[in-house]
Amino acid sequence: MAYNGKERRKYTRISRTFIVSYRILKEVDNYDLTQTKNISTGGMLLTTNRLFGPGTLLAIDIRLPFLIEPLNLKGQVIDSREVVKNLIYDTHLELIDADEETKEVINKTVVYHLKKAGEQK
Repeated sequence: MAYNGKERRKYTRISRTFIVSYRILKEVDNYDLTQTKNISTGGMLLTTNRLFGPGTLLAIDIRLPFLIEPLNLKGQVIDSREVVKNLIYDTHLELIDADEETKEVINKTVVYHLKKAGEQK
């Protein structure tokens, strides 16, 4: 079901797949591997293998183009919904505590892919 209401997002979001490892912030060495469905400077949508409650804090390592090392981020779950019964969930995250340099790296990635998509039309 498509959302037809007013756009509430503060940042431009792109639909791109990037490799992500994530874990509940308080759990050490309990990473799962997944990918993004979309990303913006303020957050991302991940496909996860479990349902997370709103407010859950996740440690996220994401690999972006032009970076050798992954970005280490912290995200707070805004929403998590079942897509495939007991198997796949769409988990919406808001990035928290990201410094300006990290936000700029994400923004450059978004802008690059927007320009690239515009050139292909």
